[in-house]
Amino acid sequence: MTTAPSPTARTLADPDTPFAVVDVHRTRRNIARLRALADRLGVALRPHVKTAKSLDAALLHDGAPGPVTVSTLAEAEAFADAGYDDITYAVGVEPRKLPRVIALLRRGVTLRILLDSTEQAMFVAAAAREAGVALPALIEIDCDGHRGGLKPDAPGLPGIGRLLHDAGCLDGVLTHAGESYFRHTAEERREAARNERDAAVAAAERLRAAGLPVATVSVGSTPTAHAADDLTGVTELRAGNYVFFDLVMAGLGVCDLTDLALSVVVTVIGHRPEYGWILTDGGWMAMSRDRGTAVQSQDQGYGLVTHLDGTPVPDLVMTDASQEHGTLTARDGAALPELPIGTRLRVLPNHACATAAQHQGYHVIDGGHGTTAPAPAIESYWPRVTGW
Repeated sequence: MTTAPSPTARTLADPDTPFAVVDVHRTRRNIARLRALADRLGVALRPHVKTAKSLDAALLHDGAPGPVTVSTLAEAEAFADAGYDDITYAVGVEPRKLPRVIALLRRGVTLRILLDSTEQAMFVAAAAREAGVALPALIEIDCDGHRGGLKPDAPGLPGIGRLLHDAGCLDGVLTHAGESYFRHTAEERREAARNERDAAVAAAERLRAAGLPVATVSVGSTPTAHAADDLTGVTELRAGNYVFFDLVMAGLGVCDLTDLALSVVVTVIGHRPEYGWILTDGGWMAMSRDRGTAVQSQDQGYGLVTHLDGTPVPDLVMTDASQEHGTLTARDGAALPELPIGTRLRVLPNHACATAAQHQGYHVIDGGHGTTAPAPAIESYWPRVTGW
């Protein structure tokens, strides 16, 4: 796992490999793109910090603490410590997590929790009454059968809302169009975004028709966030992957390869010309096991290879991985490039969230400087929040 760079690490040629790199110029550009879309659609943007898990990356949104979504209580606690006081914990809650939730609420942090069952609503309501603290809760709505949640027309929805409301805990509804990651055309993604919106708004309207207040109507995934054209009835948009993007998003057409802000630097450690292999020191412990592009029209293996300056190496793909070894091969019978032992390369990942999780932090470069240096300068180091 990557550790903080030594004081002598000045360029990408210096730290021991493998290590994660973030291009801050691309990250800022990706953030500005979605911010502009949210503003145009008239909704608040609540970034999901689960991808970068970095306070430094989050500050690029507004320059100061703002609303965020988290996937772990460790993230919630770290961001609360840094001054963030408007947080949504977007994973279904269970009883043993509630003491940590209550501790954050008592610190003045608005921490919304997520649930989708009567059982959860009952123990949340009981905990709120016992603690004398309202636990703001969002009811998860299933818009596409991807994961958890209640269908908008589920018979039990108003009852769950009533249990929460009577304990002072009902905040609203939340949905996530997870199946949008498998929508391969722009129109399919627009339809997924409309369906996501319609499901959340319909659920909110059912609760209101039952006399229950609904303050928050939250939707979002990276594909639908970028495809949405009308968010009437929605209060906020969530997304996370967009800060870095990745090969899955590029394969869907949500972004271009030039938008990918995360990569992993590896070093060539061997050659097996009889098999057409170049071996590196970056295996699945550096890249993750994610093979998300395997279901797309262009399988990118474990990642696409670029030179250290970010220039693509034509037709070179990381096609196999063991724990600490990466195997690079040429696509479609192309000739292998001459890459001597010791050559440093960068690999663009399939899934930014999974690859980032293999590292403790990011060596940050700024691709906006326009330099042609073969080894870009390291501007800073961003640590990541780890654990649950």
